[in-house]
Amino acid sequence: MLSIQPNEDYILTILKKLLDTPSPSGYTAQVMHLVAEEAAALNVPLTWNEKGGVILSVAGLDPTRTIGISAHVDTLGAMVRSVKSNGTLRLTSVGGFTMHSIENEYCIIHTRSGKTYTGTILTSHPSVHVYPDARDFKRQEENMEVRIDELVSSKEDVLKLGISVGDFISFDARAVITPSGYIKSRHLDDKASVAALLGLLESMKREGWKPLHNLSLLISNYEEVGHGTAWIPADINEMIAVDMGAMGDDLSCKETDVSICAKDSSGPYDYVMTGRLVELANTLAIPYAVDIYPMYGSDASAALRGGNNIRAALIGPGVHASHSMERTHKQAVINTAKLLAAYVGEH
Repeated sequence: MLSIQPNEDYILTILKKLLDTPSPSGYTAQVMHLVAEEAAALNVPLTWNEKGGVILSVAGLDPTRTIGISAHVDTLGAMVRSVKSNGTLRLTSVGGFTMHSIENEYCIIHTRSGKTYTGTILTSHPSVHVYPDARDFKRQEENMEVRIDELVSSKEDVLKLGISVGDFISFDARAVITPSGYIKSRHLDDKASVAALLGLLESMKREGWKPLHNLSLLISNYEEVGHGTAWIPADINEMIAVDMGAMGDDLSCKETDVSICAKDSSGPYDYVMTGRLVELANTLAIPYAVDIYPMYGSDASAALRGGNNIRAALIGPGVHASHSMERTHKQAVINTAKLLAAYVGEH
């Protein structure tokens, strides 16, 4: 059985770079080029799909089968829905999150001209000293606005800056890696998994090992809106989606675990693949949890719904407070890479 030791420093360094690069769904060119640069440094061939996602290709010892492994680099975010008369911005969500989770968050407005402006997301009744309903004011999209850090007080002032409807808004990730090994940040869903995949490739280069079968690593950029890997290359026989493991009521996963999902909103994942991942985790003494996520979908779900003739599984590092201020532990990210290496190394 193949057992590797992932490079912790490499994984945490590339993860921090990914987290610090804005990439809401639909606005991912910058982070995709970061991934492409990393692939070049690791000597891994790369192709682009028409949606701006990338496919990293690794030749296996036996090329008769191809295993696809996906992770998504797009994140939650927003767009400018309209410019209000008082010089603030109304927003529209990109991806599924609660308004409570972004209230008082710093953000960046990305204009089509390339200029960026900072701001803060607030309710339109933000002060308890002014609005008697500030505490109870409903946190819903129509009640939220972006306060721009520029001298603006009217719609005309904002338009002169070059800000317009359809401009993307990214949320400050606030990524921190603590001395105890915790990684707290927005967008660990799913940049933690992308870092694990790059860690897998780095170990191949550093330790000189090859997978048994060909690998296609799919870095998707529209997962948060549901169609990240609706299309995949036709030569892929099976696919492992690597995405964050959820935590909460009626779930076993912890921030130090590798999550192995047996079933999500799209139905059960492949029984044989899931069983093999469990067996490998047990053999390698990797902390893991098998869970069911009824309010969850993955890139593997999208690929199956897209009609691709594959079997599929889902794993990933355990993440607390998904779609909010998330947190995982470096053990979960590193062990995700380790479990993937064991699966593809002697599958």
